[in-house]
Amino acid sequence: MNQPLAYVHPGAKIARNVVIEPFTTIHNNVKIGSGTWIGSNVTIMEGAVIGENCKIFPGAVISAMPQDLKYDGEETSTIIGNNVTIRECVTINRGTTDRMKTVIGDNCLIMAYCHVAHDCIVGDNCIFSNGSTLAGHANVGNNVILAGMTAIHQFCSIGDHAFVTGGSLVRKDVPPYVKAAREPLSYVGINSVGLRRRGFSTEKIREIQNIYRILFQSTYNNTQAIRIIEAEMEATSERDDIIKFVQNSQRGIMKGYFSN
Repeated sequence: MNQPLAYVHPGAKIARNVVIEPFTTIHNNVKIGSGTWIGSNVTIMEGAVIGENCKIFPGAVISAMPQDLKYDGEETSTIIGNNVTIRECVTINRGTTDRMKTVIGDNCLIMAYCHVAHDCIVGDNCIFSNGSTLAGHANVGNNVILAGMTAIHQFCSIGDHAFVTGGSLVRKDVPPYVKAAREPLSYVGINSVGLRRRGFSTEKIREIQNIYRILFQSTYNNTQAIRIIEAEMEATSERDDIIKFVQNSQRGIMKGYFSN
C-alpha cells in the first residue's frame, strides 16, 4: 500500500502487500519483500534488498553510500533478511569493492540509533541494543547480542552466541559462546544464560567452559592452548568452532584473565 505522500521510484520492485507510510522515500534499484512495513520518514537508497515481514521505523536510512573515501560510486548493495526489525534512526551503509555488499541476516533486532557500516556481515537472530556501532568490514556471527553503546572496530569478528556488555570498545576479535566486558575488553565467562535459552545442555556448557579455561585462564599462549585443547578435549562442533575462530583471527582475540 503506497501512501500518496510517499515517493517510490518507478524502478523499485515492491511486493503488493508492503505498507509504506507517508513521507518515506524509496530510490531506484530497491527490492522489498511481502509483508514488510516501512514507517514514515524512512529513506531506502539504491542497492537495498529487503526481505519479507520486516519492520523499518521512522528516521532509518538504509543503503546509503559508504562513509569510505575509497568508494568511487561502484554498484553495491545492502541485503536485509526476513523478519528483521530496524528501529528509529538506524543507518546501514551499502558495500564497497571489498565485499560488494553489507548483509543483515534473518530475525535480527537492530535498536534505535545503531550504525552498520559498509561491508559488514551480520548473521541471524542478532540483537544490537541502542547506539551500538559497527565500523566497516566487521563480521558478526549468529545469535550475538551487543548491549547498548557497543563500538566495534573495523575488521573485527564476533563469534556465534557471544554477548558483549554495554559501552564496550571492541578492538580485538570476540570468540564464540563468551561474555565480553571490562576495559580493555576481556573474557568474563561464557554466555551460559544465552546458551541455556537456546537449548544447550548442562554438559555442553561445561565442555565449552573447560575449553575456555585452557584458552583464557591459564598461562599458555594461544598456540599452546590450542594444542592442548586439540589433544585433551573430545572433538565436537563447538570445540572445533572455537579452534577455527582463534586460528583464523586476523586482529587477534581479546585478552583473558587468570583465575585466583
